[in-house]
Amino acid sequence: MTKIFITGANGFVGKNLIAVLKKRNLSFIAGDRSLYGDLVTQDNWSEILRGCASIIHLAERVHVMEETSMDPLEQFRMINVRTTLNIALAAKRCGIKRFIFISSVKVNGEETLNTPFTADDKPSPKEPYGISKMEAEVELLKLHEPGIFEIVIIRPPLIYGAGVKANFERLYYFVNCDLPMPFALVKNKRSLVSVFNLLDLIITTLTHPNASGEIFLVSDDKDLSLRELIERIAKIQGKIPHLLPVPVVLMKLGARLIKQKIYADRLFGNLQVDITKTKRILKWSPPYTFEDTFKA
Repeated sequence: MTKIFITGANGFVGKNLIAVLKKRNLSFIAGDRSLYGDLVTQDNWSEILRGCASIIHLAERVHVMEETSMDPLEQFRMINVRTTLNIALAAKRCGIKRFIFISSVKVNGEETLNTPFTADDKPSPKEPYGISKMEAEVELLKLHEPGIFEIVIIRPPLIYGAGVKANFERLYYFVNCDLPMPFALVKNKRSLVSVFNLLDLIITTLTHPNASGEIFLVSDDKDLSLRELIERIAKIQGKIPHLLPVPVVLMKLGARLIKQKIYADRLFGNLQVDITKTKRILKWSPPYTFEDTFKA
């Protein structure tokens, strides 16, 4: 396999990807601000990408819980759509063969009701981040040419692993500190993906002939409720979680009163993905369990 270019190499997924590529003795260029400067203003991508055979595009403007921009969709589009397209166009001119775009399950939507999301569902993003990722997918697929410049799209749900931040990090902290949590009655189901499973799929799609032009969902193939997630984290830490039986309806009401409805919806809602297509087309199954990831 010839040289791989990684954008966003200094992020959570990027750092883990570099470690895995090194272990597998794969040749790569770790792209970050020190190499290409500002993503938006960089206009010399053809030179930067010269000599590479594939791109793993991780760089993005991530979802923001407390948005401060007056026009958040425009801010997301600047990085997630226009910059992505600029890089892809330069890559195609350079003769790069495969462009792997790490999108998001938020292209499908924010919540599942009776059935999991599938890769072939009609997109239904609800917020600027998901909308920008969907628009990027649409524009990238217009560039797809089998055997010449091939697009692969991967939509992960919540990713966890070494170095993860935000809500997962907070949850791990609360469990580690033996803090009581009011989640004993939460029975939702959410799909998660170990960063190692995501990376294994990314590396698989670098060369797999059946990946060309496809959209894939990815997960650990084992959905967990918030309560089950806490219990697993506690078990790994050798602790017994302190879970209180507070009715979910009361917590949702409290969240509305303090204007945190969106946060509560994510905490208590369902978001499941069906990876049947990924397993069938690529003959791939997630090799790592939840426990494997924490041990690693």
